[in-house]
Amino acid sequence: MIILRALTALLVLAIASAAAAPVKIVAIGNSATAGWLVARKDAYPAELERQLRAKGHDVAVKNAGVSGDTSAGTLKRLDLAVDPDTDIVLVETGTNDLRLHVPAAKMRANVTEIVRTVQKRRIGVLLIGLGSLDLSDVARAAKVPYARFKLPPGKFRARDGAHFNAEGYRIVVRRMLPQVEALIAAVRKPR
Repeated sequence: MIILRALTALLVLAIASAAAAPVKIVAIGNSATAGWLVARKDAYPAELERQLRAKGHDVAVKNAGVSGDTSAGTLKRLDLAVDPDTDIVLVETGTNDLRLHVPAAKMRANVTEIVRTVQKRRIGVLLIGLGSLDLSDVARAAKVPYARFKLPPGKFRARDGAHFNAEGYRIVVRRMLPQVEALIAAVRKPR
């Protein structure tokens, strides 16, 4: 009887500990994730963490963006970038593939493999397309949520005219917040 009570107490503590741990989110991608031409604190992963915490979510968002990265590069470094205890991965990649004239079929195959690899690990996924890159077909096929963001040139852009500035990232994050909150709710449910 004492052993049963001890085991029950340990189980309750383990469940409470898991529920109390912050939701761990990894944002992986290229310069748009890394925050090219803005301070790291103004890139979308940091802004996402701020906005989620302001809404009462206990989260930790890791910025695993690498400027200049392609879908092949993202796929190659995926296992190192996404820690074993990650709950959600936000995937934003492919725009450099377009710029470098990587065949669209190859880029889509890489993005599909990124999503599959994350799903095999039982991690929630949000696929993100920026600007002219539309990955909605990949998201539909993988049955993952999809967010696509286009902001007009001008006041929301960094000095290169292509990347977002801090204000642009705040807008992008506000728009993706409902999808990220839905993923948080999903990963908080017992599996």
